[in-house]
Amino acid sequence: MSFSRSRGLACALAAFAALCAATIPGAPPARAQSQNVALGGANGLVKTSKGEALEGIMVQLISKKTNIRTTVYSDVDGRYEFPKLEAGAYTLRIAQPREFFPFVRDDTRIDGSPQLADIVLTRITTTELLPPLRDIAAQMTGSEWLSSLAGTSEEKKLLTNYCNWCHSYQQIFRNRYDEAGWTKIIYRMTHGAGSPLINIREPGRLSKEDEAKLVHWLATVRGPESKDPAFATLPRPQGRQTRVVVTEYELPRLETATHDASGDSQGRVWYSTHRSSYVGRLDPKTGKVDEFHVPPPAPGSLPGTHWIHVDKNDIVWGSENWGHSIWRLDPRTMDFKRVPWKVSEGVNSPMGGNYALDPDGVIWRSREKSVNSVNALTGEQMRKLPTKKFAGTYGAAVSADGRYFGGGAWPKDGVVIADLKTGEVWEPDSTPNSGPARGEFGPDNSYWSGGRGGVLVHYDTTAKRLREYRIPTPYASLYSANVDRNGEVWAGEMHSGRYFRFNPKTINWTEYVLPEPYGIDRETWIDNSTTPVTVWYVDQEGFLVRIQPLD
Repeated sequence: MSFSRSRGLACALAAFAALCAATIPGAPPARAQSQNVALGGANGLVKTSKGEALEGIMVQLISKKTNIRTTVYSDVDGRYEFPKLEAGAYTLRIAQPREFFPFVRDDTRIDGSPQLADIVLTRITTTELLPPLRDIAAQMTGSEWLSSLAGTSEEKKLLTNYCNWCHSYQQIFRNRYDEAGWTKIIYRMTHGAGSPLINIREPGRLSKEDEAKLVHWLATVRGPESKDPAFATLPRPQGRQTRVVVTEYELPRLETATHDASGDSQGRVWYSTHRSSYVGRLDPKTGKVDEFHVPPPAPGSLPGTHWIHVDKNDIVWGSENWGHSIWRLDPRTMDFKRVPWKVSEGVNSPMGGNYALDPDGVIWRSREKSVNSVNALTGEQMRKLPTKKFAGTYGAAVSADGRYFGGGAWPKDGVVIADLKTGEVWEPDSTPNSGPARGEFGPDNSYWSGGRGGVLVHYDTTAKRLREYRIPTPYASLYSANVDRNGEVWAGEMHSGRYFRFNPKTINWTEYVLPEPYGIDRETWIDNSTTPVTVWYVDQEGFLVRIQPLD
């Protein structure tokens, strides 16, 4: 990509983001009612070596005792303030310094509310585009990589449609292969049945022509002789975007592909691991993580829990994608019970996505050309509502008033809605290749879902109308969406390092920038007991993340 073209793209991105920021409200700490609320912890100032105040810098304290990472954001005057933290030794650092040299103070003592020495940052470059240095490249989000790399919209869309859901784009772009090498990689990734890549399916996700196009583009921009691009970056957070506290809890196991999060009545957060025989539970009050060993699955199958859900009685439910069963755990007795699941897929191929529990404890799903219910204790089918257009869906949810919604329909994008009282079924289409995946019903019993092509999908159950909203950041995607008690919608933007908050009444977006450049959010849990609400998700890379807006 030429310098002038990259610079033009960077300017366009900056102007676009500035426009969004101008129309976006923002967010401060839990239980706060004013924008200038005092958090009561360590505080200080961030400025450049020339004395200029810096807004939107992510200042982070990492506990030496627990490795819990707490991040706050500098305001327009360069000021930042932490909530009160446990006394002890911390590492003070800037997360994603990007155009600045890294900043770390390894032994920072926190005891009460100390005024910390000013953080002074020195620029690496005075140019708008950042040089492709290794340390800078590691801080770039997938959206920024795609904005900076050469290629047509068609070529990049192939990547965002088909290489989008299982890991960050950095895992792709840090590699270099010729066409023969990329051909083997793409074949395995798009023909392998699920993330274990054990069973091969024909045909794959792409047509042969599109496979060839994707391979050729990757070999061009990430080949042995290709040059790294100068990076066009998205703007740092401003205004309301800086009024938030983000806390990251490092989980005990690596390479587990953490997948879902769900909370219980005591505010503890449960999470599933997609490639291990353990599920976990975090107590946010102490930071303690307890793990529970799931009994071995079917012979010959891999361990791993996909969907996880805590019901109104604090019973934990999980699906074993590779072993093809549903388990339930009673935390009071530590007793696991498993329900064999009847699916047509072979062992170690995905068993069909996600499930939903209705108020009576019956499991619902959309599979094999029907919306059907299953006895949660025996696995026996109870009801079957035939579909006409769509064979099945990936997402599933049931509303309080007895409606089923399934998103991520197959063989083309669409949704399946069923009135469980009358048996009536609707199957509206959505944007091609960008359709809804997972979501939840809001307080008005309308449904919100994440669209994998970067659209937020809303289904009005009263008007029976589907509406889509394009998210602000380019080259980002959604996996799921959830709705809080106020009707605001929350979702992680996969590959943009951002988490949005959408107000349907005002059509305003607030994008909170995450301390890490990835951010693979597959299922959000919202704690509606706090004011403001608290948002949780478990990242693919092994962190439970808490987002506490300050308004």
